[in-house]
Amino acid sequence: MSRFTWTAIALAAALAGCAAPRAVPPPLAAAFDEPYVLATGDRLRISVFGQPNLSNSYTVEPDGRIAMPLVGRYEVVNKTPDQVRTGLEAKLKAGFLRDPNVSVEIEGYRPFYILGEVNSAGQYPYVVGMTAQNAVAIASGFSPRAQKDRVELTRRHGDRVYKAEVPLTYPVRPGDTITVQERWF
Repeated sequence: MSRFTWTAIALAAALAGCAAPRAVPPPLAAAFDEPYVLATGDRLRISVFGQPNLSNSYTVEPDGRIAMPLVGRYEVVNKTPDQVRTGLEAKLKAGFLRDPNVSVEIEGYRPFYILGEVNSAGQYPYVVGMTAQNAVAIASGFSPRAQKDRVELTRRHGDRVYKAEVPLTYPVRPGDTITVQERWF
C-alpha cells in the first residue's frame, strides 16, 4: 500500500475516537418531571388519616413489597407513589376502614453509584433534581485523568439494563451507575 493510504487509515482511526456519543436509548432518556417509579431500597412514609397504628415508614424490600398492618405484603415496585396510595386505599376500604384517606411520600431514595476517574468513587445518597455533574461534585470532583465532557450512565429499566454516554447535564435517577472514563490525551 502507498504511504497516502496508510496515512488516510491512521487519520480515520484517530478521528473515529472523536466521534459523537451514541444516541441515548429511549428507556434511559429521563426528564426531571417524569413521575418517579418505586424500586427496591426506596423508603416510603405512609400516613393513614386517623389511624396512627397504620402510619409509619416502610422500606421497599428485595421482593418489591412492603409489609403493612391490615394490608399485609403489598407490591409497590414499578408503581408511582400515587398508584400505591390508590391501591392501599382500595385494600383498606375492602373490609377494614369505611373511607380511608392515605398519603404516600418518598422519605428516602435508593442511592446512586459513581465509578472511575473521580476522587471518591462509591455509593451516595440521591438528591432530587441531580445531574451527572452534581454526582461528580458529590464524589469530590474529577481525577486528573478524567474525561470531563461526558460520562457513561447505566440504568435498570424493568428487566433490562441500558448503558449510554451522556453529557454532564443529563438527569440522574436513583439506582443509576455513573462511570467517568479515563481520557486518552
